[in-house]
Amino acid sequence: MTQQSQPDQSATRRCVLLGMGLAGAGALAGCSTAPVPYDAGGNGVAPGQSPSPQPSGGTPLGPASGIPVGGGMAFAASEVVVTQPEKGTFKAFSAVCTHVGCVCDKVSNGTIDCPCHGSKFAIATGKPVAGPAPAPLPPRQIKIANGTILLLN
Repeated sequence: MTQQSQPDQSATRRCVLLGMGLAGAGALAGCSTAPVPYDAGGNGVAPGQSPSPQPSGGTPLGPASGIPVGGGMAFAASEVVVTQPEKGTFKAFSAVCTHVGCVCDKVSNGTIDCPCHGSKFAIATGKPVAGPAPAPLPPRQIKIANGTILLLN
């Protein structure tokens, strides 16, 4: 019986080691990034190739033409709201509500609206006009370049 139990133990030990090896390989695969040539420099570009063009001066949010006069648009991925209180004047605010940190997801009837507890903020100033929010939405810096809204900070 002891001879039979020894092969079972070694098989179990092998299975455990194999499982650990596979788990480690899976973890490494999960950490991989985009393929980079072996002779690439620190910027990930091989000699003789030019880097992909990056937007200069900020993160593109979308076209300025998509922001209605007297309204705005929430950009959830960047947690920012861009408004146009009057024609040609663009404002940007953090979309994180100053009440409990929910993300404001809508602009309607001249206010930036939080879906959680009903806080509403003025599109021109970010100041609370309704609900429990105690402070204005912090301003964010944007610029319009070639018709595109760029988030600067």
